[in-house]
This record gives sequence, C-alpha cells and structure tokens, in this order.
Amino acid sequence: MIPATSSKLKVLIVDDSSFMRMAIRGILSKAPGVEIVGIAADGMEGVEKALALKPDLITMDVEMPRMDGIAALKQIMAKQPTRVLMVSTLTCEGARATFEALDAGAIDYVPKNVSDCKDAQAMFQKALLEKVHEAALSAIPRRAGIGIVPRVAPPVQVRPSQFAHRRIGYVGIGASTGGPVALQEVISRIPVNFPHGIVVAIHMPKAFTGPYAERLNAKCSLSIREAVDGDIVKGGQVLIAPGGMHTSLVKQGSNIVVKTSPTSEFPQYIYIPSVDQMITSLADASNGAMLGVILTGMGNDGFKGMKHLKEKGGLTLVQNEATSTIYGMPRACIDGKVADVVLPLDQIGFEIGKIG
Repeated sequence: MIPATSSKLKVLIVDDSSFMRMAIRGILSKAPGVEIVGIAADGMEGVEKALALKPDLITMDVEMPRMDGIAALKQIMAKQPTRVLMVSTLTCEGARATFEALDAGAIDYVPKNVSDCKDAQAMFQKALLEKVHEAALSAIPRRAGIGIVPRVAPPVQVRPSQFAHRRIGYVGIGASTGGPVALQEVISRIPVNFPHGIVVAIHMPKAFTGPYAERLNAKCSLSIREAVDGDIVKGGQVLIAPGGMHTSLVKQGSNIVVKTSPTSEFPQYIYIPSVDQMITSLADASNGAMLGVILTGMGNDGFKGMKHLKEKGGLTLVQNEATSTIYGMPRACIDGKVADVVLPLDQIGFEIGKIG
C-alpha cells in the first residue's frame, strides 16, 4: 500500500515497450494512492513530460531509442530532481546500467521479469508495488544526479575512535534501498591495509551481485568480489553475499568461512540475502568479536542480527536519518536500542578504518 497523503502519488511511466507500459500502468493504476499522470515511449519524451508534468515518481526503462534511460535520468536530475525507479533487465548488462543509474541519482530499481508465465508476472507486480511504496517514502534526490549524499563530503571531525580498545576481528555490513551507492561511499573510505575481513549482505537479485562486486572492486582500494561457498574471510578483502540465496559464516579451525544456502533452508527470512542471517552467523562464528553496520534500507532486516551481536558482546554502528535514502533498517536498530554509534554516511567508512 502506498503511504496515505493529502494527494495521490503522481507517476510518469517511461518505456519503449508498449507491453511494459501497459503492464506497469495496469499494476499501478489499481494501487491506492497512485495516479498515472503520463506515459512516454523513449527517454527524450520522458524528459519533456517529466519537466512539464512534475511527477512525484518516474519509472524509467534503461534501453530505449532516441535517448536511453541513463541519459534521460541525468537530464532530469540536472534540471528537476525527481524520484526515479529504474526498470532493469535481469542480466549482467542490465545490472551494470542500473548501477550507473543509481550513481546518477536513481532511487532504486525493479528487475524486469515479465513474461507469459503467471508466476513471473506476479513476482514483477509484487516487486513493483514494493519499490514504489519505498520510493514514496524516500528523500527527493539532490540536483545534478548526486543522490541524497554529497559526493564531496564535508571534513570529518578528528576524534578518537568509538571502538578503541575493543575486541573486533570482522565487520558485517547490511543494506537495502539506497544501499548500492551508500556502500560504495563507505568502502571507498576504508584503507587498503585494513586488517579485518568484511562481509556484506545487500538485497539484490542473483544476476546483480556479481557485477556490483566488480564495480566496487574497480572503484575502491580494497579487494572486493562476490562470495562463493567455502571462501575464507580475510583481512583487506570484502565479500559480497550472492543474490538469490542466503549466506552464513561458520568457524572452521582457525578460519571463518562462507556457507551459502538455498532460500528454502531459511523460510523465515523474506529478504534475500538476509542481513539478519549473515550478521547472526558471523557473530556466532567470531564469538562476538565483530562490528555490525546497518546502512539505508526499507524494513527491519538486520535488527535481529544486531540484537544477537550485542548479546554476544559485539559492537554496532548505523547510518543516520539525514543521509539515508530510506531510514527503516537503521531506525529499527535505534528504536530497538541496539545501536552503539549513529553516524552520517560520509563518516562511517573513516570510523571503520580506525579499527586496529
């Protein structure tokens, strides 16, 4: 359900496929609180209608004639910042284009998985409605495609580490909506000689986590890749939990290793990969010698894991509200009193980097 407001959420649909335009319109026109104010068949028309109609939200296809979705998004963000939800194909190419769109200011994306199969149609409908609901709650992006986070961060206050003299051997990070850009901001500020292993769980489909890890690896000094079953968690390396399954960490001898499992083994988790499962298992495997970090995201995935970590004697850090695209996941930790430290996004990576 779309959040109740004094007026309906005005949506502009931009897609070159008449089938997709009808599918998206059919789904959203039945959603309470949503009004379809326009349809565009390519990026050029999308920009024109975005500026004229001033929608609250735009669903934007990536590949279109005359002007593609990325170029259209950049023009819209430069002239009239608007919440944009990318509609992306479930391919490596689609993933790469989606991450470029998120860097340019898109709020989020929904995988395009519509066919004659009723299950696929139902999955797309559910995902679209969820993403529109989340986007309706998100902050309006800043001008010039810089998202809600300044690309040039203000000076970080020089102060002692919040975690000085504490027992930390590993870092677990969880995120969802707004997470791809936020995580890049965090990881890029951690020095290459960071001595502790980092594991990340971010809600993404299977086809996206590999290209996302490759993108981060190209932009950050740490070694970053998608995790595979049996990986050893090592210092100076970031492992991204693969999409479409759950990731646990288990103790084997003196090492902590990755164990991937089908979703059927953890039916209690609706978010995939589960941040709760990743942090809970890493807390157990490290006997609490870890830092848990929760970044922007809808819902409360990660709260149970952070609560368990606190019970094991571990430390916790969450992103503040002002720099979050969606404050659901961090807020759950704060309201549940399991957050040791709350910081703006531009300071989180520096704080993690202080851990010796």
